[in-house]
Amino acid sequence: MSGEGFVSRDAARVQEEIRRFLDIGPVQVAELDLPGRDASGVAALSPGPGSPPVTHGEVFVLVRRGGLPVGTLLGTVPEGADPRAVLVGLAQQLIAEERGEGDRGGDGARAETPSVPSVRSAPVPSATVPSTTVVIATRDRADQLARALDSLLAQDHPDFEIVVVDNAPATDATRDLIERKYAERVRHVVEPVPGLAVAHNRGVEAAHGEVIAFTDDDVVADPRWLTELTAPFAADPGLGCATGLILPARLRTPAQVLLESHGGFAKGFTARTYDPYDPPADEPLFPFTAGRFGSGANMAFRTDVLRAIGGFDPATGVGTPARGGDDLYGFVRVLAQGHRLRYTPRALVWHHHRETWHDLETQAYGYGAGLTAYLTAILVNRPALLPAFLARLPRGLAHARTLTASRGAGAGARSAPGGHDERTHVWPRRLSRLQRRGMLYGPVGYLRARARRALGAARRRVPYGASGGTE
Repeated sequence: MSGEGFVSRDAARVQEEIRRFLDIGPVQVAELDLPGRDASGVAALSPGPGSPPVTHGEVFVLVRRGGLPVGTLLGTVPEGADPRAVLVGLAQQLIAEERGEGDRGGDGARAETPSVPSVRSAPVPSATVPSTTVVIATRDRADQLARALDSLLAQDHPDFEIVVVDNAPATDATRDLIERKYAERVRHVVEPVPGLAVAHNRGVEAAHGEVIAFTDDDVVADPRWLTELTAPFAADPGLGCATGLILPARLRTPAQVLLESHGGFAKGFTARTYDPYDPPADEPLFPFTAGRFGSGANMAFRTDVLRAIGGFDPATGVGTPARGGDDLYGFVRVLAQGHRLRYTPRALVWHHHRETWHDLETQAYGYGAGLTAYLTAILVNRPALLPAFLARLPRGLAHARTLTASRGAGAGARSAPGGHDERTHVWPRRLSRLQRRGMLYGPVGYLRARARRALGAARRRVPYGASGGTE
């Protein structure tokens, strides 16, 4: 077959994938808070952040018990039915199934994890948390930033400050917003060099707290987010990093639904501690599969630990040729220094996913690039890790092939978006190929970013008009 024939067939396949993509319908987002284990009280149903009240149709539900997030389900509310009654019934059925008390039945709803009935402990007392600095890096997205800041100012943490890092701004919109609406409650600093890692490092310099928490300008933080995220540091002096749960704030567009149905940013509802001196048996690539630990939209570090490792590599992150990987770099560096990392699903933020097919293409390529860029950064900055990396390389390549495979929908799957064992929609081959291309590009992008920074530093040392030499 001619090259033109291959191109034509590939283009036709992409068009078919886009057609199927556009057929994906919206899913409502809601929260269902069940009564406590003593069965006192009434279950409360509320819409997700920024969502309208629940009506008929498909609904992605965060199930809480006594206010604590414990699982998710995807259910369908028939037209004319009471949404609360239907979803309470599905949640109770899931709990009964996990206890071995009943059959699944024919409605097809599934829990995201088997942890729905197992949460017993009370929320962390706010008095047991360390002082904290919350850092948000942003660039010319004042409307989204205001929504995030409002949720942060509603936190129940007793001792925290907020620092907004205005990264290479093209306008004064962020400064104006903070001066107009947030006055003394939020600190505003400017980082003129573009790049997420550079901006985060500027926040690290400005921080006063014992712990530094990071989130993004496109999230809404649960009121107990900061308390739950930082409490593990008080309980474990050897803890260097903590991450939390990220769920979708909206599932209105095909892109948002597709991304979440293949995992999104969620890491499940089971708390877990990663210890470099006791590597997990089920993680043969540990610690190089840092994406399993969490994401940059919901992470915190002990301040002196983060400063001791030099912060984030400024040649990584969105806004640089590396495209990403700054958060993964931080996770692995902390573990490599002998500190533990804790994932805690009670620390919840709601993330506004990207909305279009083009966004997904950009995201898929960027994720692939960020993955290999951060690995390159680790080996450049910590060459002592090279033997451990090479020993894991064969399995790592197999993992990469699995990670970027075109993934089908499970037959009859009805798992909630965010589930990891079944999929409700086919993951397009086009996106898998872009992710692989990004992985091939990542080391090149990282080295380009380093070269660009070195050139910029050299230019800053040379006086304007000088023919050579440095100041």
